[in-house]
Amino acid sequence: MATSRFLVTGGAGYVGSHMVLALLDAGYEVTVYDSLRTGHRAAIPDGARFIEGDLADLPRLNSVLADGPWDCVFHFAALSLVGESMQHPLMYMSANGALGFGLIDACVKHGVKKFVFSSTAALFGSAGDGPIDEKTPIDPGSPYGESKLVVERALYWADRIHGLRSACLRYFNAAGADPAGRAGEDHRPETHLIPLVIDAALGRRDALTLFGQDYPTSDGSCIRDYIHVSDLARAHLAVLPLLDERSVTFNVGTGKGNSNLEVIRTVERVSGRPVPWKPGARRAGDPASLVASPALLMKETSWKPDYAELEKSVATALAWREAHPGGYRD
Repeated sequence: MATSRFLVTGGAGYVGSHMVLALLDAGYEVTVYDSLRTGHRAAIPDGARFIEGDLADLPRLNSVLADGPWDCVFHFAALSLVGESMQHPLMYMSANGALGFGLIDACVKHGVKKFVFSSTAALFGSAGDGPIDEKTPIDPGSPYGESKLVVERALYWADRIHGLRSACLRYFNAAGADPAGRAGEDHRPETHLIPLVIDAALGRRDALTLFGQDYPTSDGSCIRDYIHVSDLARAHLAVLPLLDERSVTFNVGTGKGNSNLEVIRTVERVSGRPVPWKPGARRAGDPASLVASPALLMKETSWKPDYAELEKSVATALAWREAHPGGYRD
């Protein structure tokens, strides 16, 4: 029986590289297609084939897809900064939306039957305090969220008209690092809270600015659901069998929220170091609380988070950043 072949766009990025590890660990053949605009060549593990290319380069993209058959395309390549999208909305709609359309169209042309899309909880905007399930009304609070929503709609029509079955995984805040230390988080500039708090604890940056202390939460700071990146990668694998029959949409998280101040206290506890921080104003586009209900995903697949506790995400992230003070430049 032939080994399944998978194409991973954005496989040199944070979540994408952990997806590549999960696929290789499962014994699959993996090709990474990445422009390295924000990803890192060193993040692509041995065993994966690498093709440097941009989604905007349609001749190159079509050439790669023509070299099939592909059992599934995993699509991670995207711009992902909410704050930046509030400053440059059309750039995000183009890079995430329009280029996503081009990839979907190319998949249809070359007979790809399955497509797993890295979507986002930013589709929900300000959804209130309770866990967010798949029936929660969609109301993107940023162009970033909107740019993901239009790709979801394109996938809906690609299934209805062309039979391209897809899984849209709306995940919350990816966190942590590969427990075996093979991959981690290295954004430039870094904007995610946990690595920023860790760097402040390690003395690698000035005092952290905490954006907003007047949200309607228990301690006034934002609440987020931190899902370990390895759990996230496994969720992408877990949905594949469902695509034999139908397209699906799931929210992926732990079902538990932690405030920004709780993140700081957890890093202090795990690292044994104080975290210097100072208050800052709210950021545009940041809702007070985003917590997933992963109940539907857990009901319909065998998936459950193995690293649901925030301490585990912090511990693996801390270990990776201590071992790689220069990120992938090491």
